Amino acid sequence: MKKADIRDTVVDVLRGIAPEVEPADLVPGQPLRDQVDLDSMDWLNVLQGLHLRLGVDIPESDYAGLVTLDDIVAYLAARVP
Repeated sequence: MKKADIRDTVVDVLRGIAPEVEPADLVPGQPLRDQVDLDSMDWLNVLQGLHLRLGVDIPESDYAGLVTLDDIVAYLAARVP
């Protein structure tokens, strides 16, 4: 799976939780939770949604490294089956 496809999936999952998200407004290198104004429960739902859509286990110990859209895409790209 290409990084662009993974990015699209991440944005799609985000929009499922925060429909007001405009993909063109997301800055890949800035903290995603701040841009989208997600609380901790919403963030867990995003990570769970990514797990369900892509089949990638995301252990809690890795959450701290998933800050920006770039971080998430790189993390998933290395693990998508």
